[in-house]
Amino acid sequence: MLMKNRIKVLYFLLILFVSDIAFADRIKDMASVAGVRSNQLVGYGLVIGLAKTGDGSVNLTKQSIAAMVSQFGVIAATSDIDATNAANVMVTANLPPFAKPGQTIDITVSTIGKAKSLKGGTLLMTALKGADGEVYAIAQGNLVVGGLGIEGADGSSTIQGTPTVGRIPGGATVEKLVENSFLEKDNIVLNLHQADFSQADNIAEAINETFGPDVAVPLDSTSIKVRTPTNPSQKVSFIGLLENVNFEPVSPKAKVVVNSRTGTVVIGGDVRISPAAVAHGSLSVKIQEDTKLLSEGTGTVVGTSATVAGTAATTAADTQIEVDQQPARAFVFDPGIQLQTLVDALNETGTTATDMVAILEALREAGSLRAELIII
Repeated sequence: MLMKNRIKVLYFLLILFVSDIAFADRIKDMASVAGVRSNQLVGYGLVIGLAKTGDGSVNLTKQSIAAMVSQFGVIAATSDIDATNAANVMVTANLPPFAKPGQTIDITVSTIGKAKSLKGGTLLMTALKGADGEVYAIAQGNLVVGGLGIEGADGSSTIQGTPTVGRIPGGATVEKLVENSFLEKDNIVLNLHQADFSQADNIAEAINETFGPDVAVPLDSTSIKVRTPTNPSQKVSFIGLLENVNFEPVSPKAKVVVNSRTGTVVIGGDVRISPAAVAHGSLSVKIQEDTKLLSEGTGTVVGTSATVAGTAATTAADTQIEVDQQPARAFVFDPGIQLQTLVDALNETGTTATDMVAILEALREAGSLRAELIII
């Protein structure tokens, strides 16, 4: 009882603490509790009721239909089965942490055969298994398909979206509980979304200032161990308070992220440049191949057979090369310039995304870019 009253007092103090530093970040937005995670489930099933958009002659689908109807005492050969209105599918889902038997979860259904659309289909009972091979949920229901596919008699077709993938909201029922040692431990571990020693130490200090000394201990750049009450109800209340503790985040590590496929460049606010002079220009070469006529051919007609005698035309290859080199624009970076100065200098030169990537890579090789360059 004393511990519960103490938690209520801490909660009141926490509200006052949060109101004073509303601009700070919350722990729940920067870290997660170790072991509290979702689990992936997967299963193989059949979708029926399609409007002639199924797998057709796919033998795997026919075998699945034969195996399914055999459970009801019907023996059918694959040669007697037409899978035009059926499709074999893979069913995937995420099992949330602490999900209990009887609760429902959303599922995604995707074709693996020749089916052109799952619109209007119904998923038959499908067992969803975890990585350990155990069945944790059972799925069944009518699919919701957002895509559209239309095909004409002449072979023309149009597709909008992805009609071969559908969803069933709440389409699976949890059948088995995933064991979790959350309530059995005297402490929890907070894992930061991005590793940073300063951030880990900063969060530990904020927790200790709120709940008392030695409650939180940073373990490394990612993890912080936090001492919690042993009583389950008190533990849940404590973590609810813990997640809402506010702290002033530290400046992130200086990074420049470049997407080489799209040309997107993201430059962090703490990126700086040491003294460097940059000259950047563009060179374009245009080559045109042609044939030049040097002399025309001559000839005469001999006899009634219209035989042509004489000389052939004389030709030679004609190649034209044009070189267009834009003048290089040179600019100098002063010591320790910040992001805004760097962006302004690059924008004034009219650089494209490709040019900016080339300049940043050259600055890194020269040792002038005081940041981590990440190519994705």
